[in-house]
Amino acid sequence: MMEALHLDVFGTTLAGFFAIMNPLANTPIFLGLTEGLSAAQRRKVASKASLVAFFVVVLFALLGQLIFSVLGITSGAFRVAGGIIVFLIGYRMLQGEHSSLHQTKRAKQAAEALARKSIAPGFEHVTADTGPKSVASRDEESAASVAVTPLGVPLLAGPGTIATAVGFSAGHWENVVVTILAFATLCLGTWLSFVMGTRIVRTLGHSALTVVTRLMGLILAVIGAQMFLHGLREAGF
Repeated sequence: MMEALHLDVFGTTLAGFFAIMNPLANTPIFLGLTEGLSAAQRRKVASKASLVAFFVVVLFALLGQLIFSVLGITSGAFRVAGGIIVFLIGYRMLQGEHSSLHQTKRAKQAAEALARKSIAPGFEHVTADTGPKSVASRDEESAASVAVTPLGVPLLAGPGTIATAVGFSAGHWENVVVTILAFATLCLGTWLSFVMGTRIVRTLGHSALTVVTRLMGLILAVIGAQMFLHGLREAGF
């Protein structure tokens, strides 16, 4: 019974993280931000961005209760606030928009630029391994900077993701473990999506990615409402 309950919580947590991070929809943004890098450099950027996001979320999942105690915040109040944030992000995704809580201006510009380029026949200018000339256009320091921000934070580990992590991990240490495992699973999936991003974008196309984004928005809005109602019950309403 307990194992079934943990599996159910793991599934809900994983779905929440997947909806808010949406690796498929973020893949074109990743390709736009890493344009001009070789395949090996892109893998490094994807790895660093995933690790940065993972450690940020783990930090908040572990210290969420301590933060509550220091600031005098109840887990119910945080779930109510977090639920509202997650719901609003989901609502904007349903409208076909990207919340400013989830993307920086630089990430939006990269996605728009990539979308304009993909209109032309072929995708070779984005997909092909770059030669020495294009590699020289971006040094390792620049690539590392992109991995930390905007990719790691706030694209992957933004306020909505952090609110989701703290909301799911509140209450018991077992919730913390399940939250961390769920996010680790998603970070691995996100890394794979970024590494295989060229094939994914070429296969699905931007229209399909838009449909995925709206579907994830619906799921996210429902999870936000669920967090909100759970927070109200915790607060005694």
